[in-house]
Amino acid sequence: MLSFSPTVWLLLVTVLVQLVYAAYYFLPFANRPPEPEPDATQAQPVSIIVCAHNELDNLRRLLPLLLKQYYPAGFEVVLVDDRSTDDSFLYIQQLTQYYATVRLVTIASTPKGLAPKKYALTLGIKAAQHARLLFTDADCIPATNQWLLSMQAGFQHPADVVLGYSAYRPEPGFLNKLIRFETLLTGAQYLSFAWRGKPYMGVGRNLAYTQDVFRSTRGFASHIRSLSGDDDLFVQDAVAQGKRVTVVAEPVAHTLSEPARTWTSWWRQKRRHMSAGRSYRVADRWRIGTFIGSNVLFHSISLTLLFFPSDWIPLAGLWALRTALVSGTYLRLSRRLDDSLPGALLPILDLVYFFYYLALGVSLFLYRNLRWK
Repeated sequence: MLSFSPTVWLLLVTVLVQLVYAAYYFLPFANRPPEPEPDATQAQPVSIIVCAHNELDNLRRLLPLLLKQYYPAGFEVVLVDDRSTDDSFLYIQQLTQYYATVRLVTIASTPKGLAPKKYALTLGIKAAQHARLLFTDADCIPATNQWLLSMQAGFQHPADVVLGYSAYRPEPGFLNKLIRFETLLTGAQYLSFAWRGKPYMGVGRNLAYTQDVFRSTRGFASHIRSLSGDDDLFVQDAVAQGKRVTVVAEPVAHTLSEPARTWTSWWRQKRRHMSAGRSYRVADRWRIGTFIGSNVLFHSISLTLLFFPSDWIPLAGLWALRTALVSGTYLRLSRRLDDSLPGALLPILDLVYFFYYLALGVSLFLYRNLRWK
């Protein structure tokens, strides 16, 4: 029997937990066969819904790409102008005159106490003419002109909710790589968990569901006053109703978003996203928390063991083992999701991210106030 301190054994447990997640969720998902080519003959009409608040420049970039989507079954684009003070209204109004498939919903004010985006989405859904709905944000663009066709193919599984992946545009700098690492890790969790039959969230930048799902969950009624959760808490409600969830993660079905360019803006963005986690089902919180907690605990214990020279040898061995495991897993996921990151930088991104995550958790515990547009 090897004689190590209890702390080293605890460190080993955290590595084993991460090995289980990699072996059961992440690697099988990354190594799954490519999804079949979408069958356009099985497609049905779709309503693409986009909410925009002072997003004129983004709309000018997004709308031409939406209108060029290859989709023989036909689609409409429902644009919700949410209290914009720029020229978004005029731009969208001009589009409606040239394209019969573009529809405008205008919001002058949000009722007191309601989350603005959820209110805007609700009005957009009510205005939609088709049973199938596809959502993205104004600051996103579809990766290809096959995005709509590929995402809608998910309904043929059959399914009521389709989860897609939304990456961030690569740019120079460490912050961009950290944002993309966090996005990759989050995507790996919600996509692989759903693939294993444990769906718990999606991202509103690339999400599809039916009008029937929206009605059966009473829309966003259970969390209409919460600023976040128009995507993940909605998926929680849909799963509770027994709705079927599937994953479409091929690169042609991705969307690309503009990343935050300052640490402060990313901090605020992540606080909003993480705040919804308190409302997840217990099983989902346990599953996510075990993975996140094992990583945070690994890094915390490792720093503690640096002050005990007698434990340096087992510490070095476990670090080498985990680095190979984590780097290999994340590298495979990044290639499968076509969101490649420098392999040599992955251990550093992993270390920085989990301490950043810990700081975010402490911040949310101490300061609950959030801001929206």
